[in-house]
Amino acid sequence: MKLESNDIPAIADEYVLGLLDEADRAYVEAQIERNVALRQAVDEARERFLPLDTGLAPVDVSQSLWQAISSRLPDQSKLAAHDFPDAAVAANSNHILNWRAAAITAMAASVVLAIGLTWSMTRRLDPLVVAVLMNEAGEVQAVVEDFGNDTANVRLLTDFVVPSDMTMQVWTLPSVEMGPMSLGLLDQARSAKLAGWSLPTPADAQLYEITLEREGGSPTNRPTGPILAKGYAKLTR
Repeated sequence: MKLESNDIPAIADEYVLGLLDEADRAYVEAQIERNVALRQAVDEARERFLPLDTGLAPVDVSQSLWQAISSRLPDQSKLAAHDFPDAAVAANSNHILNWRAAAITAMAASVVLAIGLTWSMTRRLDPLVVAVLMNEAGEVQAVVEDFGNDTANVRLLTDFVVPSDMTMQVWTLPSVEMGPMSLGLLDQARSAKLAGWSLPTPADAQLYEITLEREGGSPTNRPTGPILAKGYAKLTR
């Protein structure tokens, strides 16, 4: 491995995620002691991927379960960035964002989804789809589990700062024709169980996102505030 300055962020991410082989990992560990930029990048990567360690409780699983999880991990070609159709959302420039689709982001999403699927597949009732939501920087922010029966769990993996006159609202896009539909509000920026809507059964690659709206939710029943996180669902069964 040759350490170039423009490769440092990606190498730091791969090191923290455990994606390097033994030789490259040993090289990075030796370089950390003498390369300030690399050491800082590793510290930042550890902070960014902290939810992978603390957001979900570990469980013991069998080899057959891991094989099942591997077969369900997202196709990285489907992780290209796109948003709700402008006409369906609203004429709000906050929804015209440039979302980075870096390879390391896809790998991180796969790791989080694998953990989420492991946890889900050991429960009595599994979600139909799981969506890993990330911010514009590609950092994991939340996981949405949609059970396909008017119920969803939203687990926040970071601390969101929400002004007192604003609230977080969760959306999904069942189809372009229907446009974005609200799944509910997150009270005081906390993880929550949402229920009570009537929507089609969620599908693979369905879009989910969290926006910041005025207190009480969007007045138009469409996203109007800035996007805090978004991601695409993966079928779990």
